[in-house]
Amino acid sequence: MSDLTIKRRVMIPMRAGDVMAEFISFNGDDSGKEHIGIFFEGKQEKTDNGVPLVRLHSECLTGDVFGSGRCDCGEQLDEAIDRINEEGGYILYLRQEGRGIGLYAKLEAYALQDQGYDTYQANEMLHLPDDGRDFGIAADMLQALGVSSVRLLTNNPDKAQQLIDNGIDVVELVPTKVHVNQHNRLYLETKAKRKFHTLKFDPI
Repeated sequence: MSDLTIKRRVMIPMRAGDVMAEFISFNGDDSGKEHIGIFFEGKQEKTDNGVPLVRLHSECLTGDVFGSGRCDCGEQLDEAIDRINEEGGYILYLRQEGRGIGLYAKLEAYALQDQGYDTYQANEMLHLPDDGRDFGIAADMLQALGVSSVRLLTNNPDKAQQLIDNGIDVVELVPTKVHVNQHNRLYLETKAKRKFHTLKFDPI
């Protein structure tokens, strides 16, 4: 049983006030990372027996804030905001930059990718895990929020499995769109091949 409890709920107008969301902080997380929950009331009549749509989104400064074309993180976050604002549910914004290796190490990995290595090979060359993220904290956050069942907005089967392993019932996997461009296509294809992300590509 997790020690996580809700610390504070604060309403924040997003998208210049077009979207209202409740940002939620927590007590009891000893990682010091300051993960955040974001609740959207939803505009549609509740269906699916009231099971919320949930996105576990790992922080990506380059993509989320600066719109980097080297990944699809910013587009996935925007899609999650749009969809969950409609349907109701949560984004859990997890401070796990660079699949858990941190921002500076991610830039080192990018430099290796520029030499022709893929995203996982680059991490291995830096003696770092190819994916160091822990989604168990997300399960703790959901339990603190009183959520035991979710519809999970993801293409990543590992997120669902880690939630299940930590006591959350994943009743449906809802795929995100494939946000592919000339800069991130190899990165996305590698995620599909190496980590079995459910991505279908159209020719570009």
